[in-house]
Amino acid sequence: MIGIGKIKPEKIRKEKTDWNQFLCGTPAKDYIFQNTPYEEQIKNAAELIREADFILIGAGAGASSAAGLMYSGKRFTDNFAEFIDKYGAANMRDMYSAGFYPFPTEEAKWGYWSKHSMINRILPPALPLYRQLYELVKDKDYFVITTNVDHQFYKAGFASDRIFATQGDYGLIQCEKGCHQKTYDAQEMFRQMDTERKDCLVPSYLVPKCPVCGGNMAMNLRCDGYFVEDESWHSAAESYGEFLQNMKGKKGVLLELGVGFNTPVIIRFPFEKMARGNKDLSLIRLNLNEAVVPAGLNERAVGINCDMAEAVSDLCDITRSEEGKSL
Repeated sequence: MIGIGKIKPEKIRKEKTDWNQFLCGTPAKDYIFQNTPYEEQIKNAAELIREADFILIGAGAGASSAAGLMYSGKRFTDNFAEFIDKYGAANMRDMYSAGFYPFPTEEAKWGYWSKHSMINRILPPALPLYRQLYELVKDKDYFVITTNVDHQFYKAGFASDRIFATQGDYGLIQCEKGCHQKTYDAQEMFRQMDTERKDCLVPSYLVPKCPVCGGNMAMNLRCDGYFVEDESWHSAAESYGEFLQNMKGKKGVLLELGVGFNTPVIIRFPFEKMARGNKDLSLIRLNLNEAVVPAGLNERAVGINCDMAEAVSDLCDITRSEEGKSL
């Protein structure tokens, strides 16, 4: 068994931020696809961003897919061929569904997850889309809430105290039963597993065990009722709550990226609710095939239904061009 360090005493909070206050389960009833030409939409979005006092970014799986972290197709079959051969194509359709496969042993489970983490979290550098996003907002008061677990916002230069990754991190592990509220950095463990994996299995001595209860460990991903919300998670939730409070009375943009209807209660529906209730807020929604926006927001909503990487690049170009004119 590989060691995962001693447990450090947790900082005691008098009252933890209530996660439920950020959620909303009510979608808009007046969704429309805007028929405004793309070039005009980009100009309108760039103007909203330029005039904003703050930018609140909400990013879902579509953002990382657009950046190049595809979970299916050739990227999956090229990198996970041995797993497809061993467990069957019906069970290994893509990286998302493969994660729910009932691996027969801990050696098999960590054989898969170490590979998954290497491919999607550890090895990829900051991708161009995320670097351009940072360039777009770095001079603004910004915050990021994301359901993505690939660490791309951190890698791209976004301040760690301005990011709330609600669903976990591919680089962290926890007690499988959540017996204590602490997560562990597993990146070096995954690197070692990746080196020593054979026939999709890791050696038994590399299988991690909980240092408290002695039970199995799991990825720190919100997939069941045992998800660990550690001190860092609660600190990020608190920072998000403070940002929402501080944005009152200011002109802002809710920049939503690739958020579909898988977990809309975390970003998509709350953003719509915020925009409907505050005329100082505008909603920019970038989402290929799902860029419907509430019609009632009128000119305060821009729904860009095209390739996100192209749209973000164009937004950066226009913003830089306008900044150059003002010098």
